[in-house]
Amino acid sequence: MVRYRYPRYELTSKSDDIRGLCGDALDLLGIAWRPNGPWRISVARREAVTALDEHVGPKH
Repeated sequence: MVRYRYPRYELTSKSDDIRGLCGDALDLLGIAWRPNGPWRISVARREAVTALDEHVGPKH
């Protein structure tokens, strides 16, 4: 099995409102995201992570 390691962003919140605000903001920025489980939003595509890095700064 090949494992890939790459940066990604995840938001975890049980609040539908918080997840909705996050998704709406990402949509406004044109950043691809998707739900990942019942309480998580994931930004994992390479170009989406790069775009989010430009707005919030790269992860360390």
